[in-house]
Amino acid sequence: MSDLIRVGTTYVPVQDVEKASAWYSEKLGAEVNYKDQDKAILNLANQAFFLVQARENETSNFQDSNGNTRFSLTFEVDGESALQALHKKFQSLDIEVGEIEDRGHPGRNFVFQDLDGNRFDVWSELSPVFKEKFQVQ
Repeated sequence: MSDLIRVGTTYVPVQDVEKASAWYSEKLGAEVNYKDQDKAILNLANQAFFLVQARENETSNFQDSNGNTRFSLTFEVDGESALQALHKKFQSLDIEVGEIEDRGHPGRNFVFQDLDGNRFDVWSELSPVFKEKFQVQ
């Protein structure tokens, strides 16, 4: 077993801390715990997200070897019906979302992005370890 137990914090580059923290709160239901001109600290999906004032056009995205823009983080939901419901909710909130995809592994996914263009993935398969630890049926 690894000595590393969990991911506690994710850092996300943003252009405007005030606007970004409001977006994450309003659209994703994040709880803002701290905010100043350089950063905001949010609770989201059982971890801390630091929205950090970054240089223009910085994102957490990267290019894979085929030149595709990729995300660096996948959120999990509990089942395909939850994934479909979240996809519809995000669309109703005017969040930019991709199509629900079958990527050849269990479950389905879709990609969404925040107002700064940071891309995130959502997967329909909730981790068995998480389910057991938090007694999710």
